[in-house]
Order: sequence, then C-alpha cells, then structure tokens
Amino acid sequence: NSPGNDMRFYTERCEAMRNFANKIWNASRFLMMNLTIDKCELPERLELEDKWILSKLNRVIPEVTENMEKFELGVAAQKVYDFIWDDYCDWYIELTKSRLQGEDAEAKVRAQQVLCYVLTDILKLLHPFMPFLTEEIWQALPHEGDYLMLQSWPEHHVELDFPQEEKAMELIMEAIGAVRTRRSEMNVPPSRKARLTVATLEQEVFTAGIPFLKRLAYGSEVTITGMSGTQESDKGMVTVLTHAARISMPMAELVDLEKEKARMEKELGKSRAELEKLQTKLGNPGFVNKAPANVVQAERERAEKLATLIAGLEEQLSSMA
Repeated sequence: NSPGNDMRFYTERCEAMRNFANKIWNASRFLMMNLTIDKCELPERLELEDKWILSKLNRVIPEVTENMEKFELGVAAQKVYDFIWDDYCDWYIELTKSRLQGEDAEAKVRAQQVLCYVLTDILKLLHPFMPFLTEEIWQALPHEGDYLMLQSWPEHHVELDFPQEEKAMELIMEAIGAVRTRRSEMNVPPSRKARLTVATLEQEVFTAGIPFLKRLAYGSEVTITGMSGTQESDKGMVTVLTHAARISMPMAELVDLEKEKARMEKELGKSRAELEKLQTKLGNPGFVNKAPANVVQAERERAEKLATLIAGLEEQLSSMA
C-alpha cells in the first residue's frame, strides 16, 4: 500500500506475521541453546559462509536505512523480513550446523560469534517494527547496555563487503537448491544419499562447497570435474542444470528403477489421455467461440503445462531405458 493509505485487515497476514515471529524466536532459541560465548564480536578468521552472510547483511543495512529515512516503511520491513527468513534462517543457520555440532572447538566458537553478531544487527533493524519480541530476545543474548531501543543503529562496514565470496556461495546454494528440488519431485527421502558429479568451470568454488553439497544436497560423495572433462554417460543418470554447473546423480541410487518406471509410465498415460481430451475441446469451434475468453485461455495454458510434463516424463523414461 502507498504511504498514508488505509489497509484492509487480512487474517492471513496476521497468521503470516505470527509465523514470522515464531521463525525469529526459534532461530534465536537455537542459537542460545548452542551459545558458549559471552560477547557477540566477529572472529578474525571467517569461513566462506560467514563472509556470505556478513556481505548480505552489509548490503541490507543501507537499504533498510534509506527506506526508513524516506518513510517507505513497508519496503524497509520487507527487506528485513526477506533477509531474516531467506538468508539467516533458511540458509545460514543450516550452513553452520555442522560447525556447531562438530568436534572443532575453535570452528564452533567462530560460528557462534558470527551467528550472534548477525542476529544482534537483525534485532536492531527489526526493533522499530517488532519492539517487544526483539527486546526480549536481545536481553537474552550477550550484550552491552540496558535496552535494545537505546543501541546505535547498524551501519555499513566496507571491510565486511565480500562480493566474490557472496557470489561463490550463491552458486553453491543454487546447486543445492536444484538437487533438492529434483529429489523432491521424485519423492526421494533425505535419508537416501547419492553420488553427485558436478561439471563446472567454477571448480575452485564447488570444491570449497563439497561439505555443503554432501550435507544439504545429500551427496554420498561429490566429484568436481571441468566442463570438458570426462563425464558419466547420461544413461541412467538424473541431471540438473544451474547457471554454473551440471549436476548428475545415478538414478538407481535415488529410486527403485522398476517401480519408478512403472509410476512414470502410468502418469504419462494419464497425462496423454488428458491432453488429448483438451486438444479435442480446444479444436471445437463451438467451445472456442462461445466460452468466455478467460476460460479458453486457462484451458490452453493447461494444455501447454501438460505438454511440458509429457515431454519431461518421456525424457526421463528414455534416460532409464
């Protein structure tokens, strides 16, 4: 809504903000359960994922500040929301869990320090919008001063700009996301691991990302090759593409091939029959000329989606042959 305009009350928005409050509370609780430090200051040594989150935070601070100063409160709040939900909670906490739960005491402390530092700035950015929740959490964290509301507003720090590391981490995250999406489409449980072969021009980046690919993309082992290097045949492989990589997984390590083939053939037959009915319907001038334009358009879009689904199923079945 434009500034000054009245907003309609939506129960769904209240539920969404309740979920957001729960997300922040649970993330903070997770950190506190793993916290052994008494000061939220950055360590001298930073890992790739640390530089990524700090660089992202360093970019969001001036964006939020600028929008607050222009009284674009909705834009400012959305930027804080996106950073907390997507970057800090969904990604960074997951990326640091292996360090927090590992045997390396120094790595564990460094992860805690960055988690705590970023959360402290998050609470400051969010405080104008959610004062009670943020104050309660801040009081439970290591801090100096009496109240969060009296703390200095976060500032941009040039030394925390890591554009190269930020880009590298996001290439790794894109690959993890692509593998997880494909596994989800195939109903593969996280407990079922598979070998990952990553063909890329960014071999150094993905080599650094092997621990994340093993843990978050469920790789039993990860091999990094160049684009022109020897690659496994596509036959019997599931392949996903990202901007910087081609990731292959043996189909047999993901699913029971015979069961999956039977399931896909059944789905293919059903989709073909449905598409044939739609094409007959759309080929009928009586329907096309008399039905409302939006109904005709919806049926055409449905036919396009079915055609795409059929092509994908045929391709997958071909690779399993």
